[in-house]
Amino acid sequence: MGEAAVARHVMVTGGGTGIGAAIAALLKSEGARVSLLGRRREPLEKTAGSIGGATIVQADVTDAEAVSAAVASATAENGPVEILVNSAGIAMTAPFVKTDLDLLRTVWRVNVEGVFICTQAVLPAMLKSGFGRVVNVASTAGLKGYAYTSAYTASKHAVIGLTRSLALETAGRGVTVNAVCPGFTDTDLTSESVEKIVAATGRSADEARAALSDTNPLKRLIRPDEVADAVRWLVGPAAGAITGQSIVVAGGEVM
Repeated sequence: MGEAAVARHVMVTGGGTGIGAAIAALLKSEGARVSLLGRRREPLEKTAGSIGGATIVQADVTDAEAVSAAVASATAENGPVEILVNSAGIAMTAPFVKTDLDLLRTVWRVNVEGVFICTQAVLPAMLKSGFGRVVNVASTAGLKGYAYTSAYTASKHAVIGLTRSLALETAGRGVTVNAVCPGFTDTDLTSESVEKIVAATGRSADEARAALSDTNPLKRLIRPDEVADAVRWLVGPAAGAITGQSIVVAGGEVM
């Protein structure tokens, strides 16, 4: 993050697993005070232990009161949240004609309302201090379409729109708002996608994983640490003029 960003308070939602855990580990290694927010305590504790300690705050990102309480608790321990990484998210797949409103609303609540709620909880303190970094973990699905993922793709497009609008509102006030857009990444979420492909098509797990890898020119899954490194740059002092952007980490899949 660079000298100017060392020891800032970073909150990572969905910080117990996958990309969120990788981001927390990298920023912690560079001196940040890290708070991990998530629903399940066990993965949060596991990540906190593996990165050398972090503040754990349990909350469902769709529950505004719980998030507010979690932010207050983390602030009491580490000071105001200066860097927010919205990494919590879910992916549910189905053909459009089989995508009912319950599925749509479930995905929308976590992926869009969760980003909205968590950002609203920390933004006033950022604006008051004149410094803040918000990074939303979106997806290449926020920039292009994928079959059988209409709810997820719509939600990630919404996250990109929210990122751009909030970047304009906060421009010139010391706060930047950006998104990172990973392609298929080697996480538990992708493993779940592999299982669904196997169940639906009869392919082997290796064949299903290869099909996902083939979506980008590198012909491999993205590593969580590669996404984390993009976040590190966005929250560091050298990226102070970068706002409203969607940084694609996808091996050339989206240009």
